[in-house]
Amino acid sequence: MPLSEPYDDHSSVEEPVVGVPADEDAPPAIEPEPVLPEPVRQRIVTLTAAVLPGLPADEVPVPLRRVAKFAPNRRARLGAPAIAAQLTADPLFRQRITARVLADAGDLGAAVVDGTAPAAADPVEVAALAYLARPRGWRELIDASGEAVRAEADSAVVAELVREAEQRAARAEHDRAVARVEAEKLRDELARVREELGQLREEARQLTRTLRETQARERKATEMLATERGRAARAAADADAELRRARARLAEAEAAAGVARASAKEARSVDDARLWLLLETIGQAAVGLRRELALDPVDRLPADFVADAFAEQPGAGQAGPSTRARDTDDPARLDQLLALPRAHLVVDGYNVTKRGFGEMSLEQQRKRLITGLGGIAAQTGDEVTVVFDGAERIHGLPPAPRGVRVLFSRKGETADELIRRLVRAEPAGRPVVVVSSDREVADGVRRHGAYPLGADSLLRRLARS
Repeated sequence: MPLSEPYDDHSSVEEPVVGVPADEDAPPAIEPEPVLPEPVRQRIVTLTAAVLPGLPADEVPVPLRRVAKFAPNRRARLGAPAIAAQLTADPLFRQRITARVLADAGDLGAAVVDGTAPAAADPVEVAALAYLARPRGWRELIDASGEAVRAEADSAVVAELVREAEQRAARAEHDRAVARVEAEKLRDELARVREELGQLREEARQLTRTLRETQARERKATEMLATERGRAARAAADADAELRRARARLAEAEAAAGVARASAKEARSVDDARLWLLLETIGQAAVGLRRELALDPVDRLPADFVADAFAEQPGAGQAGPSTRARDTDDPARLDQLLALPRAHLVVDGYNVTKRGFGEMSLEQQRKRLITGLGGIAAQTGDEVTVVFDGAERIHGLPPAPRGVRVLFSRKGETADELIRRLVRAEPAGRPVVVVSSDREVADGVRRHGAYPLGADSLLRRLARS
């Protein structure tokens, strides 16, 4: 504790003892600093820190000049060691601080200097002012403050013990009350259990009587069951005889049905022969007509003509609305539509790939989609056309799988317009399935009789493959 270290202070020299001559040339005796109670030491540091910034800069010791610039709430907390050491070692600094502290203390400071501190004053405040001012009997004031602090601490301990004793007494009283309530509950529970025990005994007696009655009825039922079994045996014998007679009649009916089936089969064979002869005649007539008209074999589909006739206007050759389209978003419809004869699957390429695997590059997207469509074409045997935007940016495209036609829109035309031209080119009655999640594309192809489906239906079909 820095404030308790000895220091050279001529103002603390006591007067010579009466009757002993004083030596005029002897140096004044230096008494050790008293051991300050912690509250007194903290109050001295707080008072010094409060008036420290008010001193002129040349009167502030060098070790405290940096502390004087601290904020008020940090000055006493962070600069306490330096302030305490300077008060102990520098009497002049302490006198300068004391003058300002006493001025701020007012009447209490004047009373402490006169050695007549009021009895009602805070002993810690009186001790702090006495330590700074050093009036006659200041050590006794510090000792008195220490006794007061210790007395307050003892009083606080006694008060805490009394409070704990009162709390324990309150808890004990509460526990006794709870015990009384629990005892009452247990007595009530015991009475209820005794009452239930009496009821259970009465129920047991009733169940015993019921059991005897049930056993008597069971014996009677057993006798009746034996009688009924005899009757059932006689009825079963009669039913077996009737079953044998029914089987005989069934055998006769099956023989008659076999004769009827043979007759029907013979008649159907005659009808099949007539139908085969009619189809053969129609086929030979069609071959003869093709030979007569010198028609070339059909090796091109309507979509091939759309790809070749790009120079035509998008609005040319529009067909009227057809009744073959149905508005559906069910993904399972894709398999049903691809199972129709001669179905044509048209796919909006980038609309599907960016929805299903948009994290890939465009080249990887095209390759993955075309490969999957090749598997669908091989499984179903249907015509498959996939349309992409921007043919002028595609270089070195790998060959498409068998059964898959890959088209790119050219400059001045979008993939949506090319899809609509492909749909318009198909003859009425042929099932055309267009896969695109673009609402405008779906509405456009629906007006021309195609079946629009969302991109998710094709992605799930590819994932299943």
